[in-house]
Amino acid sequence: MDVLNNLMAGFANALSPEYLFLALLGVMLGTAVGVVPGLGSSMAVALLLPVTFHLDPTGAFIMFAGVYYGGLFGDSTAAILMNTPGQASAIATAIEGHKMAKRGRAPQALATAAIGAFIGAIVSTTLVAFFSPAIVRLALQFGPAEYFALTVFAFVATSAVVSHSAVRGLLALGIGLAISMVGIDGLSGAERFTLGVPQLFEGFSIITVTVALLAIGEVLHVAATAHAGGGAGGGLRRSGTPWLSRSDLRRTLPAWMRGTLFGLPFGSIPAGGSEIPTFLAFGTERKLAARRARRGTGADEFGDGAIEGVAAPEAAASATAGTAMGTLLGLGLPTSATAAIMLAAFQQYGMQPGPLLFERDGDLVWALLASLFIGSVMLLILNLPFAPLWAKLLLIPKPYMYAGIAVFSSLGVYAAASSMVDLWLMLILGLVALMMRRFDIPLAPVLIAVVLGPVAETELRRALAVGQGDVSLLVDSGITLGIYGLLLVIGLTVAAGRLRARRAARGDEAPVGAGRG
Repeated sequence: MDVLNNLMAGFANALSPEYLFLALLGVMLGTAVGVVPGLGSSMAVALLLPVTFHLDPTGAFIMFAGVYYGGLFGDSTAAILMNTPGQASAIATAIEGHKMAKRGRAPQALATAAIGAFIGAIVSTTLVAFFSPAIVRLALQFGPAEYFALTVFAFVATSAVVSHSAVRGLLALGIGLAISMVGIDGLSGAERFTLGVPQLFEGFSIITVTVALLAIGEVLHVAATAHAGGGAGGGLRRSGTPWLSRSDLRRTLPAWMRGTLFGLPFGSIPAGGSEIPTFLAFGTERKLAARRARRGTGADEFGDGAIEGVAAPEAAASATAGTAMGTLLGLGLPTSATAAIMLAAFQQYGMQPGPLLFERDGDLVWALLASLFIGSVMLLILNLPFAPLWAKLLLIPKPYMYAGIAVFSSLGVYAAASSMVDLWLMLILGLVALMMRRFDIPLAPVLIAVVLGPVAETELRRALAVGQGDVSLLVDSGITLGIYGLLLVIGLTVAAGRLRARRAARGDEAPVGAGRG
């Protein structure tokens, strides 16, 4: 009852005209910055941090909450329309979302993303408000071995489950891990694979890699295949209402729920942010769609723009963002780049997030939690009707559209570090992405390996250091055994399914060959 009373007091505070205006302003600014290729939600919070210094702490953090959630929607908007996610959390959304856009279903993809983000945010914020102590206890259960097990799970699930071919998926995973190893080793200080270039000492920026592989790779691919057909309009057609049909809702509602369940626990675990749950949610939907297609109970549209491939990752990303806020407030532990920037903002106001924050600054905390609900509603109301307007960007003639993507992508990469080397790296990786598209090597494993490779290496070495080289420490807890056991079950299930598919294909071909004899 105390929690409910505190939350109601927070709503009474957050619903004042001044704070409502700041929440609305934050949502709008976050969306606007998040849409720009190469920026994203964390960059939006960083850019707008100085703007809030003249505000009182409660107003500043209410505005931050709006920027946070608005930036997440901006990330997915750029991912769907331009195949350029502003953050790694929107990479999974780009895979099917951009294909939906190219099929003329951009409004539906954007509406799916907006509703999925709303559901994930509302559910996660509710859990944070009522179950913050349980979230803190979950976070404290994870050590280096558990984090490493999670990254291994993400690697294998992405390369073997999400990809059509396990061999190509593992090859892509190897490319990503090779990219992630460039730079100065954080534990030993050794220089690795930098070719003596000082600008590579910090490794490849995730912004550079993401923009290069998805946006520049797509631009080069379109340019290389322009002679194959497609006029200036690219075959895109106007699509009507952003409202989802009944068949769309039947497919998206379970995906939203499953994605939310994937995202909830990961916000409290500092294991690479929302990349793991978004890709796991994406892989689960892909597997379920394939199973429905085998049973004849539904179509498998993955690869051609499956709406479930947008719904589940968006709900997972938003749910992760919500519980990440709870971990930041309750434990003082930032589990994402955006949360780390908000931690710096707390410190700027002389506050330290943690268990005592609820006692010392309870009015601010509960007003902030209430503003998360308010910002989510604002985001849905503002962006759902504007989905067709955003989608009209795709009606720009293809040469101008892709030229604009290339320009804005280059500006975003350069603005991140003001480095010409990053622009050259973007071009080189864009050519790599072009070749990967040419030989049908998936991009998702590369991206997840780049993001989680350093996390996996650091946690592995920490676990081995704690165990003084004893590898049994990696499987010395119930959590790690459960993760590896689940991974084994999934791997065997996928292998068995592919074997059955091959046998069925051979069985279909045998009568044809016999008839020819």
